[in-house]
Amino acid sequence: MKNKIKFLVLLTILSAKLIGQNTTILPKKTDPNKIPKEIKYTGNVKNAVSWNDKLGENIVLLTETGEFTTKNSDSEDSRDAALYAYHYIVSGKNAALNWKIYDFIHDCPVEIEANFVKNTFSITDLNKDGIAEIWVMYTTVCHGDVSPSTMKIIMHENNEKFSMRGENKVKVEEKRYLGGKYTFDKAFNEGPAAFREYAKKLWQKHVNKVWQ
Repeated sequence: MKNKIKFLVLLTILSAKLIGQNTTILPKKTDPNKIPKEIKYTGNVKNAVSWNDKLGENIVLLTETGEFTTKNSDSEDSRDAALYAYHYIVSGKNAALNWKIYDFIHDCPVEIEANFVKNTFSITDLNKDGIAEIWVMYTTVCHGDVSPSTMKIIMHENNEKFSMRGENKVKVEEKRYLGGKYTFDKAFNEGPAAFREYAKKLWQKHVNKVWQ
């Protein structure tokens, strides 16, 4: 009888440990028309995702303004474009902004771009601490020639920011390319190796300019 009780106690402890180690984060798409009214944003929603982790209920929105006429510009052709990313933590009917990304091009009379790179937004838990890593990748440029765009990968874990900055790669001749290089910031260089490896794979997969 005593052995049976000991076995049940050990089984209970083991089950508790396994539950505690379960850090699976399951993001799901959120219908832009069903975003809670407490969540404020600018632009057109390009992606909306929610999930639960140790921080609670999370919602991330990626938005773009598209091109719009620059106010008070000397050129009639000048346009602006901006993009935003928002991370909200929701509790009941309250939504607290945890962080925001804002980048833009201003007063551009030629080709303008401020867009998220398609199929790059992702939610991971590479260090398995039960808090999501949120990955955003985008390009910005104002140019009138065939040249690289500024490209960035921004990752947040809670309110800690990791940045990877460089340029996408553009083919200018049969065997000649421009751009493609990047640098990690201090947070990436000093953070877990798994973060850098994931970032490098994401960069290499999407570094080549895709002409629309």
